[in-house]
Amino acid sequence: MATDTCYTIIHQDDSADQPSIQELKSALEKGSEEVKIETMKKILVTMLNGDQLPQLLMQVIRFVMPSKSKTLKKLLHFYWEICPKTNSDGKLKQEMILVCNALRNDLQHPNEYIRGATLRFLCKLREPELLEPLLPSCRSCLEHRHSYVRKNAVFAIYTIYKHFEYLIPDAPELIQSFLAAEADQTSKRNAFVMLCNTNQTRAVEYLNNVFDQVPNFDELLQLSVIELIRKDCRNNSTNRGKYIRCIFDLLNAASHSVKYEAATSLIALTHAPAAVKAAAACYIELIIKESDNNVKLIVLDRLEELREKHENILDDLVLDILRVLSSPDIEVRRKALRIGLELVSNRNVQEVVVFLKKELAKTIDQDFEKNTEYRQLLIQSIHSCAIKFSEVAANVVHVLMEFLGDSNNPAAVDVIAFVREVVEKFPNLRSSITEKLLETFMDVKSGKVFRGALWIVGEYCADVQDIEDAWKQIRAGLGEIPILASEQRLLEEASNEEKTEESTGDGKNPVASSSRRILADGTYATETAFSNNLSALAKLEAVKAAAKPPIRALLLSGDFFMGSVLASTLTKLVMRFAEISKDSQRVNELRAEAMLIMVSIIRVGESPFVTTPIDEDSHDRIMSCLHVLEQLSRDTAIKSVFLHDTKASFARIVEAEEKRTAAKKAKDKSPTAVQVDDLIIFRQFSKRNLMDENDEYELDLTRATGQGDLRDDLISKLSRVVQLTGFSDPVYAEAYVNVHQYDILLDVLIVNQTSETLQNLSLEFATLGDLKLVERPSQHNLAPHAFHSVKATIKVSSTETGVIFGNIVYDGPGTSESNCVVLNDIHIDIMDYINPAFCNETQFRSMWTEFEWENKVNVNTNITDLREYLRHIMKSTNMSCLTPEPALSGDCGFLSANMYARSIFGEDALANLSIEKQGDGAINGHVRIRSKTQGIALSLGDKITLAQKTVA
Repeated sequence: MATDTCYTIIHQDDSADQPSIQELKSALEKGSEEVKIETMKKILVTMLNGDQLPQLLMQVIRFVMPSKSKTLKKLLHFYWEICPKTNSDGKLKQEMILVCNALRNDLQHPNEYIRGATLRFLCKLREPELLEPLLPSCRSCLEHRHSYVRKNAVFAIYTIYKHFEYLIPDAPELIQSFLAAEADQTSKRNAFVMLCNTNQTRAVEYLNNVFDQVPNFDELLQLSVIELIRKDCRNNSTNRGKYIRCIFDLLNAASHSVKYEAATSLIALTHAPAAVKAAAACYIELIIKESDNNVKLIVLDRLEELREKHENILDDLVLDILRVLSSPDIEVRRKALRIGLELVSNRNVQEVVVFLKKELAKTIDQDFEKNTEYRQLLIQSIHSCAIKFSEVAANVVHVLMEFLGDSNNPAAVDVIAFVREVVEKFPNLRSSITEKLLETFMDVKSGKVFRGALWIVGEYCADVQDIEDAWKQIRAGLGEIPILASEQRLLEEASNEEKTEESTGDGKNPVASSSRRILADGTYATETAFSNNLSALAKLEAVKAAAKPPIRALLLSGDFFMGSVLASTLTKLVMRFAEISKDSQRVNELRAEAMLIMVSIIRVGESPFVTTPIDEDSHDRIMSCLHVLEQLSRDTAIKSVFLHDTKASFARIVEAEEKRTAAKKAKDKSPTAVQVDDLIIFRQFSKRNLMDENDEYELDLTRATGQGDLRDDLISKLSRVVQLTGFSDPVYAEAYVNVHQYDILLDVLIVNQTSETLQNLSLEFATLGDLKLVERPSQHNLAPHAFHSVKATIKVSSTETGVIFGNIVYDGPGTSESNCVVLNDIHIDIMDYINPAFCNETQFRSMWTEFEWENKVNVNTNITDLREYLRHIMKSTNMSCLTPEPALSGDCGFLSANMYARSIFGEDALANLSIEKQGDGAINGHVRIRSKTQGIALSLGDKITLAQKTVA
């Protein structure tokens, strides 16, 4: 189908005046060359739009055909291509004899361009009576001195042989002889392609004779050789050894396209480890040398497929793959790192980590586009390596902790998350990690990082010296306490200094102080209470803006969540110190100091010195810590909660994450189950497949047409049938809605339920949302009680609930009578485009902050179990739950969970479910949905609302 001739329809402007037949004849007869060119263009446009203009045939033959103008000759070829060449009885018109003679003269023309253009035109002729007299001239053109003529002569002979083999039965022998003697690479390629498609045996015979010359061939000819090798190996394996050697040689070709095809073909020919490594090395070289990022991504996908099939073979190439990180594009880097991390093993993990640390160091010294994102990516990669291979954790954790003070918040958050996981999984590193963490305490800038660091300090400072060091660092980060009293003193000092300056100024110039102050415009200055208030506010702002220790600065900026974590950390440190130390005086000192800090945080939170006042949750949390310290030695259950349960909770989260990762890996590696009634395919007996690899063109075609869709069974089809009209309507219609990846196919069955013929029946569709009708269905006449099937394709451009509506219009028995049947709406379900996906907590929070569209849906359901409602929402929206199972376990009156999904268009959908159980058993709360686009947020909200009503 791809090789059939394609014709073009050119738009004709109806508003312009169309010349009459007589005007066209006159222009062809009496006009100059330029006039004739313009006239021929008008004739061609008119003919392409349906008017054949048979009256002009002789005028063209008489006045245009003798011209020597190359432009006119080219237009003439277009004219001969589309003009009717036969009479109504199917016989060739008499005038075509003149045309045939003119074409033969052009084939013998001394100008090579005219010869070549005429030969190209012969490829489009489908009249054997016209072609037969021209064959001797075509044969002679194979021996022309100019390569342009020879290469077009080959394709002319190929096309004639393909459609009318009897006209030139010896074409393969002729082209084989031509190929053996030809020197021009393009002509050789055309001849070789003809032999491959007409007589493959002769093509293989030629290839066997020139195996040694293949590396020196032209790029196009090398690609043709690769194509022949793939074709021949499907049916004949005798030359496989030669072919593999030839493909190996082509891996070193100069052309990138040849390298890519050679590597792909090599994997199809053999699965030998040496061949797999050579193909992978070729892919890597292509990625590094190719400048186009799209090509890099395509080749990386091929490399990923290769890794999945031959995982252990490519381990030695992991450092070569990481060389791709030299590319400036962040997507290429992300994909290369993902592939590289899958290949990390005990043998190469040290080298990989050293390489990643060097790349991390470069992000500090160099400043380029998306530098911070790349740094975060590297930190996550090192994190992954260190968790998988404990031997490198000690080497990298201290290096990464240097980035805790990074101004790039996400990178620093990733580092603290990594440190928290390492300190839990590797107990022998805890002492050195906490020591290093305390050293970098004063460099931290982010409240989120401080929260993580304080939690680590509270959980893992286990001996007296560590607790004393941690306390010292926390006090240094807080500065002078009580905070409120010290801030008020600073404000008073600032006011006193200003008064002192004013009094000093008055002492120096008493006359000026007693006299009225005059402004620059000559008016008297006045002072009001408002200006005094402004002055006081300015002093307060100056005190706020003064340099302060990091924890104090965060508290005064309104980060009281961090303040509540600080209170919890201080409580844990005091409890642990009391447990391991017998110095009761020191315990009481720490306890009193901790309580003073907590009270100080609450008091300053209610003062004007903070940007935002303390929130209720943080206030309650700090107060609860105060009460715990107040009753320090009385309740052992509370001590167990603070000192053991929180750490155990985190350990369960880490364990659940490991299990999820292991389960995903096992699922990816699990073999595909074979059903009992599936056919057994013997590879040795199969001619269509080669080494259990399908032809890539066939696979692409299957994907494009949707034939590989496993859901396309009978039950699925029946569930997707939508009734469009009623049974009592004169025309009954129902549609099968087949959703492919990027388009929707509507297969509409129309039934004439009347006893009369319905004329000019047409199906008219319109769409709402990001849907677009590709083509309008044509009109039909429908006999009484007859059936007819109409197909319509609708393109989908984004994840959004769309609506297709329309009507059926037809003419009744009367000439002027027109009828219309309105169709039922077809709603396109957003769930066809959304799939469950996974992202880590940091990515979720980053996207939650970034996405601007939010849809809040209030919970209204008769489900009484919180977990059951979460499962129902996940099932209704195709979203996966990101909140770990341990965090959801237990009997509690409220539940909060994060959910995530991704559309086939790459759009992310986030959701947060916050619900609580009321006293009467009903569930109350809301679901917040966020996305980058408005459509997906609204559509998911509607879906949740409908799902609730269904249950209710």
